[in-house]
Amino acid sequence: MTNDPAPTAPSAASPPAAGAVELGTTPPTADEVVAVARHGASVSLTGEAREALAVGRRHVEALAGRATPVYGVSTGFGALADRHIPTDLRTKLQRSLIRSHAAGSGPSVEREVVRAMMLLRLRTLTTGRTGVRPVVAETFAALLNAGPTPVVHEHGSLGCSGDLAPLASVALVLMGEGEVDDAAGVRRPAAEALTEAGIEPVTLAEKEGLALINGTDGMLGMLLLALADLDRSLQVADIAAAMSIESQLGSDRVLADELQRLRPHPGQAASAANLRALLADSPIVASHQGPDCSLVQDAYSLRCAPQVAGAVRDTVDHARLVADRELASTIDNPVVTEDGEVSSNGNFHGAPVGYVCDFLAVAVADLASIAERRIDRALDATRSRGLPHFLADDPGVDSGLMIAQYTAAGIVSELKRLATPASVDSIPSSGMQEDHVSMGWSAARELRRAVDGLTEVLAIEVMTAARALDLRAPLTPSPATAAVLEVLREHVPGPGPDRHLAPEIAATVELVRSGALVAAAGSVTGPLR
Repeated sequence: MTNDPAPTAPSAASPPAAGAVELGTTPPTADEVVAVARHGASVSLTGEAREALAVGRRHVEALAGRATPVYGVSTGFGALADRHIPTDLRTKLQRSLIRSHAAGSGPSVEREVVRAMMLLRLRTLTTGRTGVRPVVAETFAALLNAGPTPVVHEHGSLGCSGDLAPLASVALVLMGEGEVDDAAGVRRPAAEALTEAGIEPVTLAEKEGLALINGTDGMLGMLLLALADLDRSLQVADIAAAMSIESQLGSDRVLADELQRLRPHPGQAASAANLRALLADSPIVASHQGPDCSLVQDAYSLRCAPQVAGAVRDTVDHARLVADRELASTIDNPVVTEDGEVSSNGNFHGAPVGYVCDFLAVAVADLASIAERRIDRALDATRSRGLPHFLADDPGVDSGLMIAQYTAAGIVSELKRLATPASVDSIPSSGMQEDHVSMGWSAARELRRAVDGLTEVLAIEVMTAARALDLRAPLTPSPATAAVLEVLREHVPGPGPDRHLAPEIAATVELVRSGALVAAAGSVTGPLR
């Protein structure tokens, strides 16, 4: 075996062109949310949105002039809602609400999460159902386009009455207070950054404080980002499984369409179709299909790959259905009704989003678990059907990929802990007024970490299966897995004496994230499902 050059990090995939996303009275698509959050697309308000904002504001101003108290317009909030607030204190009320609710703690959340949350809140404002003035929405859009990112801390949302503390941290910046991270990642006072960007801070009027913080936008933004990542990860999971089946001399007979149709789950059918395409025309698979092959059936981690990955696909489809419904929702409390009144409601409760985030975390943990089992089989000479211990160059002297499996196992163990549902917990707050909460923000944070962990485990499986395929020489892999192997070998060396593995794992993770491995396979199979 040769000791090839050190691994090189793949160049980052170019993000899609970041055009402007127009916000009207209809919701943006999930792809548009990702474009703004992750790729820096700008936003603009349509004339329809400006008209809706003006109409909604006229309703609120009419209500503000009434002598009788109107919740959220001329009263306190939550457990303090029974106090009528006179006109001269209402600006102070809005300012106090935002300052007091911006009570987050812990590390700051990622820029893409903040931007997704901001876009989704802005979208709700543009429906006119929140009653904010057009200038508030326009300032919100200007902040998104200018680039400074409000500092939002990880802890502070119970996922009921919306993501209060995270959204309040954004609203604080609109007021010219708080902190932002600029485009270079430097933390600065918000007032300084707004002045530099030519943005005038807003002085909030009646109802506007509540309208800026009463939504599920943070948890929904994280769900949409996770779904975008999982679309890619599911294709990589099939690629990794195909490479493992092939390199461990597994059978492709169990993938036959006739067998898959006996259990008509759509995700299973899609995964099996991918595996068939990836293994097509494989000399390695053909080498053990003759009458002299004594192998009867494969271990579950090989044989049941499409059943598990397919179930994850179906879970993703269910989560996407919920996310699309939430994306089409207008969430505020109180909300401006069609007759010009405002009405208290419970639409801010994050249960629908929290449940599917937890459901996805369970599925993600299991997909990583079955991948780790295939890694372990490849490294065990008693089960790998002719491969050396730990795929080492000189077993005993070299440890091969032994500890890479440890890493995968450690990640999978963490994913199982993250799969403990956050949404089954509830801690009452606000003087028992908010006596049942969703913990949807926490569920979304756990899902985000779980998706990252899955990416790393899949990368280790690809790296392991690739080495095993190399060790099957002179037999060669299928055209599709060979294309994946070729791309991997541009960045990660082939078999040889022990070397520093952490950079190789990192390089493979980047290939997974960039979509390079999916593109390589697709160049042979056509687009994977």
